[in-house]
Amino acid sequence: WCIHILMINWENSNSLVNYTTFSPLIDSNVCGYKRCPVVFFLVPLTMFVQTQDTPNPNSLKFLPGRTVLESGTLNFAGPRDAHCSPLARQLFRIDGVKGVFLGPDFITISKADDNMEWKVIKPDVFAAIMDFFTSGLPVVNEDSKPNADTAPSDDDDEVVAMIKELLDTRIRPTVQEDGGDVLYRGFEDGIVKLKLQGSCTSCPSSIITLKSGIQNMLQFYVPEVESVEQVCSPV
Repeated sequence: WCIHILMINWENSNSLVNYTTFSPLIDSNVCGYKRCPVVFFLVPLTMFVQTQDTPNPNSLKFLPGRTVLESGTLNFAGPRDAHCSPLARQLFRIDGVKGVFLGPDFITISKADDNMEWKVIKPDVFAAIMDFFTSGLPVVNEDSKPNADTAPSDDDDEVVAMIKELLDTRIRPTVQEDGGDVLYRGFEDGIVKLKLQGSCTSCPSSIITLKSGIQNMLQFYVPEVESVEQVCSPV
């Protein structure tokens, strides 16, 4: 007789392992016995959470190696805003976390101030992210909708449609690489109104990004654009 040991990866701590599911894996030719005791070990899937610096020293980008949001982005300026996201609520329980931003495959954490060091916050953030993704809970509730403000609308004229397309295809991907996002908030009298989120919210170089980067690109492709302004409304 011998003991067969099966190492089974799992993601959900509530998952149940059925012996009959794995019994065909036991090959009697290996040991010569048709009935041998089987010992199952549940082995958590290895999850590597990486970090990436952003232009904002008070914001850090966390990459869990899996999808965070299927589409769009979500910004939470404080715990009261996080009612629709179990993940954000869990992260706000960490001392020193001021803001949470969810992107397609990343999570940007903003800390309260310069006095709080990342080496103190990061271990708790790592643990919270790994615990959450093994819990099986949804990142956001079903009734919540991530921001998709650059989606074409029947009410858009040609200029607005071009602005949205440039934001969606050329500008937002670059800004998201830095752990932030840019939301379209309107176009009036030659002025494009945008809202910065994530690491861009309080970034020292946000004005440079807005004027030298975004404004120059929009003006190059859309002559009707005279300037770009940041909207600071909470919505």
